[in-house]
Amino acid sequence: MKYSILNSGNKMPLIGFGTFTLTNSECKEAVKKAIEVGYRHIDTAEIYDNEKEVGLGIKRGMQNVGISREDIFVTSKVWKDNLQYEDVINACQQSLRDLKLDYLDLYLIHWPNKKFPMGKTFAALSQLQKEGKIKDIGVSNFTIKHLKKAQQKSDIDIAVNQIEYHPYLNQNKLLNFCQDNGIRVTAFSPLGDAKLLNEDIIKKLAKKINKSPAQLILKWLIEKDIIVIPRSTSKSHMEENLDLFNWSLPSEIFEKIEHINIFERIRDPEFGEFNI
Repeated sequence: MKYSILNSGNKMPLIGFGTFTLTNSECKEAVKKAIEVGYRHIDTAEIYDNEKEVGLGIKRGMQNVGISREDIFVTSKVWKDNLQYEDVINACQQSLRDLKLDYLDLYLIHWPNKKFPMGKTFAALSQLQKEGKIKDIGVSNFTIKHLKKAQQKSDIDIAVNQIEYHPYLNQNKLLNFCQDNGIRVTAFSPLGDAKLLNEDIIKKLAKKINKSPAQLILKWLIEKDIIVIPRSTSKSHMEENLDLFNWSLPSEIFEKIEHINIFERIRDPEFGEFNI
């Protein structure tokens, strides 16, 4: 595994395992299997309603491969309706109880919401960090405008912005802003919910270098210095998605993927504005 260094100095694995839409025993088994094949970064959220299963999968996976909590990077997110100070505190504590963990490596604001003052939300995140409940804070689905407001209101550094990012939605302007401000970008839906895997140009380019369409897309994102969190329930696909570090993406292929951009979102945006 290779790591990204956050602005706090903490390490975050470049490849994580996403759990969106995974529930019940399928979720628990998938997380366990992911850890067994080598994933050390697990991503979940309050709204996914699967944190108990994720926690059980983490525990079983760690036991099976003989690693400790410090070897696993866990991200969760507070939902956009729970951004009042006390609600953030309570939501984090509930996530920790459900996951059966003492702390989160990264805790994100899942969506911006204009109903709640940003300063109070970040004050709660700062308090959770002081208490050792979270190591780093971040946001998700924040635009440049949201990030500028967040920087004004937070007294601690924003480590990560998790956003939709794939060849259909190549958000270079937002990526550049984040990188210029020391904010790491994580791509959710990096494979476009598998839609991109059937894109003719992706299949053709992958065939040229004897890689799968998924590997091609994930490698392109990693070469753009973006953290990726693909999701799969198949062990072979999990292993394939981890195999990204012992080969290079030719520059001409990188550029062809770079120019696919058609500004198409897979997830419906719910962008709101924080009160200042």
